[in-house]
Amino acid sequence: MNIIELLIDHLPTLLALIATGIFAGILAGLLGVGGGIVIVPVLFFIFQGFGVSPESAMIVATATSLATIVPTSISSIRSHRKKGNVDVDLLKRWSLFILIGVLAGSWLVTRADGTWLTVLFGVIATLSALNMLLRTGKSALFPALPGKTGQTVMGTSIGFFSSMVGIGGGTISVPLLTLYNYPAHKAVGTAAAIGLIISLPGALTMLLLGTTPADAPAGTFGLVNLAGFLCIVPLTVVFAPIGASLAARLDAGKLKKVFAVVLLITGLRMLIQVFI
Repeated sequence: MNIIELLIDHLPTLLALIATGIFAGILAGLLGVGGGIVIVPVLFFIFQGFGVSPESAMIVATATSLATIVPTSISSIRSHRKKGNVDVDLLKRWSLFILIGVLAGSWLVTRADGTWLTVLFGVIATLSALNMLLRTGKSALFPALPGKTGQTVMGTSIGFFSSMVGIGGGTISVPLLTLYNYPAHKAVGTAAAIGLIISLPGALTMLLLGTTPADAPAGTFGLVNLAGFLCIVPLTVVFAPIGASLAARLDAGKLKKVFAVVLLITGLRMLIQVFI
């Protein structure tokens, strides 16, 4: 089979992956949301549409999402560092604990039943959506970050849960940091660096230690779908500035609420698929 025939045979999958990259890029630029929170559920449902079981679809979506976050987080870090929004001191304190959480979480993904990963993502997506809808003022509940023990738990938990559901950390770390009266702009910038600490070792663990499911989509190595990675990454980078340009002309606050509603529906749908 030559390359042309191969492309034709898998054209619907490739078109769906290209659409995912465009969608994730526009939303990232438009609303400032992390790519993983978009990519994971889209891949989860796309893969099922091509005959992959829900369990396998979730595991491959998680690993592939982490892989796509590696190059996009590097680009994001450069941008935020120029603005002085990356807290290097916090990263020095948290990096080891985030890494420990990531290694534990990503190893668990290579052994876990995809059903439980779907439940975990559904819960995190639902909570994130509710946070966007209800906590619009970003009011802090605590005056400052906790002590060493508390921050150790925070860093480890961010790494563990983010790697298990294929997100870069911003979805969890930004709202968590702002709860402790941490400046929002620094929370976003530092979350970009946290995303690299999560995605690189997480994706490598799932690539090297993961056993490819028998019904995995074409182009899957370990648990990472290389076709998805190659389609999504360049398009995310290209379309994120377009999303940012749209944000300057549209009401980003209202759009973020619309996205939160869609995310809430998505999270609940994933939970319903598991339990009903």
